[in-house]
Amino acid sequence: MSAASAAELGAADRAPFAMGPCPAGAEEDGAEELPGAGGALPWAPREKQLHEARLKAKAKRRLRRASSRDSARESLSEGAEPGPEPGSPKGRAHDRKSRMGKGRGLPKKGGAGGKGVWGAPGVVYGYQEPDARDPNYDEVAQGDTVYATVVPELEEDELEKNVQPMVLEYFEHGDTSEVMALLRGLNLGSQKHAVPSLAVALALEGKASHRELTSRLLSDLVGRVVSPEDIAWAFDKMLQDLPDLILDTPEAPQMLGQFIARAVADHALPLDFLERYKGRVDCEHARAALDRAAVLLRIKRDVNRLDNVWGVGGGQRPVKHLVKEMNLLLREYLLSGEVSEAERCLRALEVPHFHHELVYEAVVMVLEGSGDAPVTMMVTLLKVLWETGLVTLDQMNRGFQRVYAELGDISLDVPLAHGLLERLVELCFQRGIITRALRDACPARGRKRFVSEGDGGQVKQ
Repeated sequence: MSAASAAELGAADRAPFAMGPCPAGAEEDGAEELPGAGGALPWAPREKQLHEARLKAKAKRRLRRASSRDSARESLSEGAEPGPEPGSPKGRAHDRKSRMGKGRGLPKKGGAGGKGVWGAPGVVYGYQEPDARDPNYDEVAQGDTVYATVVPELEEDELEKNVQPMVLEYFEHGDTSEVMALLRGLNLGSQKHAVPSLAVALALEGKASHRELTSRLLSDLVGRVVSPEDIAWAFDKMLQDLPDLILDTPEAPQMLGQFIARAVADHALPLDFLERYKGRVDCEHARAALDRAAVLLRIKRDVNRLDNVWGVGGGQRPVKHLVKEMNLLLREYLLSGEVSEAERCLRALEVPHFHHELVYEAVVMVLEGSGDAPVTMMVTLLKVLWETGLVTLDQMNRGFQRVYAELGDISLDVPLAHGLLERLVELCFQRGIITRALRDACPARGRKRFVSEGDGGQVKQ
């Protein structure tokens, strides 16, 4: 091929890209001619497609620029602040319009789309009917929904941790309604029988007043928190555990028998509870407990309630009985000299408001006694009771003041009472038992000297 023909072919290839739009009649004929150096040439199919694509892209660019200007004019007419120019880089960084060349260039979903958006501003969504085609649709759950608090059932260890503080606190306040309210808040489930069993076990290690409170608690719990069969199950378990209970409480068989008798009399246990064990008990401790209960029920068969099975405790006892018990306590102390035993007996009386009587009886016993030993022992006892807090300052003052007030009558039986009292008061003050004011208030016997008969028997001033 010659050099001239090669040049002509290169010019023909570059001619479609250098020329402008084709004439109007060229598209209809389907065979346009291209002007060239050698004359008019026809359009090739490929060249024609490329030319049409350029025209469409140019028309779309003009349309986008026109729509952007229209939206900017609308926002300015509504009073909004003018934003950045549509073509500026700053505007493109936060532009939410489509960059795919589709649509009118408005925000997606009318401004209700995007991350963290719950819908267009001002739109309130109403109730939507469940769709049966929804994968999460549950036909059974479409009724009325009821929400309830579910409390899991307590295990044996958890029950003991929750119930034991309730019972110990009940021994302090004695309010059965509070215990019932706390127990209702627990899901006892099949462990209801453990409540009476735990309460009785704690009462066996306590005082007579605690056992009385436990019997009242069992009577009040029946029909409200536990049933008679639950209490029967609890006592049956305790009868089986008696060999272990005796290790801590030797009197457990007798006490458990009294609990059973009181529960039967209070209708907390079925009346045929004792009949169930006839001829079926091999443990001697369990037989002793059942025999004790049977004896009490036989003796009190005409009484509906065995109210005094645990005795009368605390301030419910008569004053004369308490005075007698304190007097006996002090006499035993003078014989044995055991301060700890005297302290334990005083606590067992459960009358902290009446301890001033012990101070009074101790001082009177010293005045009516003889020798130095009772004085020293009583001062030691009062010192221990003062330090442990069993006898308060007010009770100590009240006991001595009662002796001061009755010293005249005491002197009729004990002529040396004034001297003994002064000595006792001085020792108590030195040991820090009484205050200086109480020591100075101690009455002193005045000396009255009479003159001779010749002076007419007048008292010498």
